[in-house]
Amino acid sequence: MSIIPPPFRRVPGSTTPMPFSFDHYSPRNVGVLMLTILFAAIGQSAADVKAAEKPNVVLILMDDMGAVDLSGEGSTYYRSPHIDRIAEEGMRFKNGYATCCVCSPSRASIQLGTFPARNGITDWIGAKSGLEWTRPNRVLPAQYKHQLPAEEITVAEALREGGYATFFAGKWHLGGKGSWPTDHGYEVNKGGHDRGSPPGGYFAPYNNPVLESGPNGESLPMRLAQETADYIVAHKDQPFFAMLSFYSVHGPVQTTKALWEKYRQLAPQRPAGEDRFFVDRTLPVRQVQDHPVYAGMVETVDDAVGLVMDALDQNGLTENTIVIFTSDNGGVSSGDAFCTSNLPFRGGKGRQWEGGVREPFYIRFPAKVPAGSSSDVPVTGADLYPTLLDLCGLPLRPQQHLDGVSLKPILEGDSIADRPLYWHYPHYGNQGGEPHASILDQGWKLIHYYEDGRNELYHLASDPGEQSDLARTHPARAAQLWQQLDQWLTQVDAKRPEPDPRYDVKKTEAFYQQLQTKSKERLESFHSEILEADWQPNPDWWGSLQTED
Repeated sequence: MSIIPPPFRRVPGSTTPMPFSFDHYSPRNVGVLMLTILFAAIGQSAADVKAAEKPNVVLILMDDMGAVDLSGEGSTYYRSPHIDRIAEEGMRFKNGYATCCVCSPSRASIQLGTFPARNGITDWIGAKSGLEWTRPNRVLPAQYKHQLPAEEITVAEALREGGYATFFAGKWHLGGKGSWPTDHGYEVNKGGHDRGSPPGGYFAPYNNPVLESGPNGESLPMRLAQETADYIVAHKDQPFFAMLSFYSVHGPVQTTKALWEKYRQLAPQRPAGEDRFFVDRTLPVRQVQDHPVYAGMVETVDDAVGLVMDALDQNGLTENTIVIFTSDNGGVSSGDAFCTSNLPFRGGKGRQWEGGVREPFYIRFPAKVPAGSSSDVPVTGADLYPTLLDLCGLPLRPQQHLDGVSLKPILEGDSIADRPLYWHYPHYGNQGGEPHASILDQGWKLIHYYEDGRNELYHLASDPGEQSDLARTHPARAAQLWQQLDQWLTQVDAKRPEPDPRYDVKKTEAFYQQLQTKSKERLESFHSEILEADWQPNPDWWGSLQTED
């Protein structure tokens, strides 16, 4: 059964607009007994009744979507009504975080319920470390694990042991063959392998080893959503866990010509001579949301989320299905495609400030969670593992999800104990980030830099943009937080960077000078031209002119 509306319906021989690119189960015994008696006449067993009581789970994970990349989070440029609906009909966590500023570590945290410093996956898998690192920097990026540990029990394995059918679609990036989704508890895998970006881009042919390609020009986000919707329909009579892990909105940044034109016209007018980029310490950082190609990507993935939501609605599954929506790291405001702004949060993907780790974080469960509710409690992706077990009536696994806590009390109007959150990124980000570790405790955030041992201190409640470093004016608090962070890092055996014996200060200064001057000039020019009516990413629009009406 296909529920994709035209022009995305997969019909053999059809075409779609081509892209362009700018590069304890605790049963309620009385209830169960009554239901068992009620259904005895039609032959339904107590086991069937118990299974029917279990909620379904749909976990939607974005890639590189920033904290303000949605209309429901304050964007006046991007359009995301379907994703916004999840927040409106459930609980919005105003202080939602990824556990890392890049993808693989955050994704491992969701699967394992642990922070990167503990599980050892601290950088995107494939990044160079140690002496393989060749950029002129002061320290060597720390070594890290390159796949999800086989001995660890993932959230999918835990749910599968609890009677759930399990499904994965989209980006995995947690190891090569032998460490793909089907090796870690997912019975079905559509598109998840070792690569972090879609090898064929966002339109068929996909060149994906575990996803059959559709007709040329088919949209990858819509295809992944359709695979998820089809799985939901096929498993509507049993409890299921479906993880839809979009490659979007990671680069390459691609959309259709029609969507580019739509958002080109909707882009806010900028005063003449006003810069679009600001150099923040290492690289230029985008200060405005007006990238029409990226905006088109946001709309497409929002339509894809809508398709999955429709599948739940049309099959009577909405009330008893937990839908979670979040992202793996902040929006790309510097490095890569320089395509979005995370203001008022500082920085973005790969960087040490809030823009690198703040995320949309929604949980919708109509049977349990009041619509329109919200929470100020800081939460992370590592909390999803115990939260899902708790909501699904399965026993928690405290020896596994060591850093995550169940958010069920918050969802039911109660509270959880205060706790510190920790980050550890002993690497250099492609987006200008510096090797660091940080701690957030009772509104105070300390960032420790591995290059020179300095600390920054921010009070996020009064300074969410991290503009006022209070380390000198509040030295006692800074010292206390650093001691707490340092002790935790030692406790979990976190790998830290070491000095690079090849370090040459003059080469480093020249390297960053180039990035901060000539690169900024090119960025300003290109991102202005992309809004011009005659702009083309390549001579033939990747064939889109021949296939679009």
